[in-house]
Amino acid sequence: MNVRSVADLGPDERSALFDRDAGVDAVRDDVRDIVGQVREEGDVALRRFASEFDDVEVGNVDITDAAERAYEEIDDDVRAAIEDAAENVRAFHERQVPEDWREDFEGRELGRRFRPLDSAGVYAPGGTAAYPSSALMGVIPAKVAGVEHVAVATPPADEVNPVTLAAIHVAGADAVYQVGGAQAIAALAYGTETVTATDIVVGPGNRWVTAAKAEVRGDVAIDFLAGPSEIMVVADGEADPELVAADLVAQAEHDENASVVAVTDDADLADAVAESVEEQAAERDRESVIRGALDNDASGVFLARSMSEAVLFAEEYAAEHLSIQAEDDEALLDRIPSAGSVFLGPYSPVAAGDYAAGTNHVLPTGGAARVTGGLSVDTFVRSTTVQRLSEDSLGDLRETITTLAEAEGLEAHAESVRKRFE
Repeated sequence: MNVRSVADLGPDERSALFDRDAGVDAVRDDVRDIVGQVREEGDVALRRFASEFDDVEVGNVDITDAAERAYEEIDDDVRAAIEDAAENVRAFHERQVPEDWREDFEGRELGRRFRPLDSAGVYAPGGTAAYPSSALMGVIPAKVAGVEHVAVATPPADEVNPVTLAAIHVAGADAVYQVGGAQAIAALAYGTETVTATDIVVGPGNRWVTAAKAEVRGDVAIDFLAGPSEIMVVADGEADPELVAADLVAQAEHDENASVVAVTDDADLADAVAESVEEQAAERDRESVIRGALDNDASGVFLARSMSEAVLFAEEYAAEHLSIQAEDDEALLDRIPSAGSVFLGPYSPVAAGDYAAGTNHVLPTGGAARVTGGLSVDTFVRSTTVQRLSEDSLGDLRETITTLAEAEGLEAHAESVRKRFE
């Protein structure tokens, strides 16, 4: 990787860094057609697309029993790791469960109540790598929220990854379907003969999955439109360049379209990180994927003139994963409000959050962290406001309500209040 100066970035370079998108426009028309066919043909379309896209002849779409068997059949150490990670994820999300409340506001009893959605669909990706961790991250917060029916869709294979199936089982999913891509999102959104339609569809995926979520949004709820994975490392001169490089290489391992960025005000550190990235990439099994991400226009090592410039750079980037490896990491954190998930200090690699720290790894990308957070219990909960007014408290508001109602030309609204005092 070459070191570039933040101050010298041109318009095209800045656009590549800060105008990242999920790349859905190129496949939107094809995805619309896939979604339409699933709505019309149900399981027939799912089996046809499995053959066409995955080269798999699907018999049973529902493989819930296979998930139960996989849990018993996988290696003991893998099973223990899944259960440990699941326990941590569950504990963190249990802390998020909101409580109903009612309070008195001068005679007005006001409050909020929270209820879970009835059903949720979770997408657990497959493809070039299996992601059992995504099953934990999607299913567990839904079940903690109290969602009664949680279904998981994961791409079909001659043998669906048993670790992914075991993780789905440990997470507590109620149904598992072997269907992938845009067709999986359509099935979870609209239902088929086998797949039960859900109220919300969540989970990471490729641009086909993301485009399908954009297509069904409005008919069902979704979490957000996520693109390729991202990391921004903000480091000072005290950071270990090998650790910074290790985090960049780890994130690049996901996808050739991943964005991996480090910014520092220390020239020696920048050079050392760039050198270490090259060395570590050559040692990894997925080197070709890593190299693709490193060559991405939205990736690089950047030298800032000061930590203040580095902070502004990081805030504008609004990374999915923000790693701060600096002596004053807490102070820097306070100055960077936009990030999906933050990793503080040299012993907080993104991989910890990806798997077992307990936080959720389904996070906003493409700068969406400026306006939204990651998957949480809140995603699966709806809130309702509640009010009870006494005669006196309504009387106190009578003139305010009727005056505003008549100012809006809604005379019946005003009259609905007056009648209570006739």
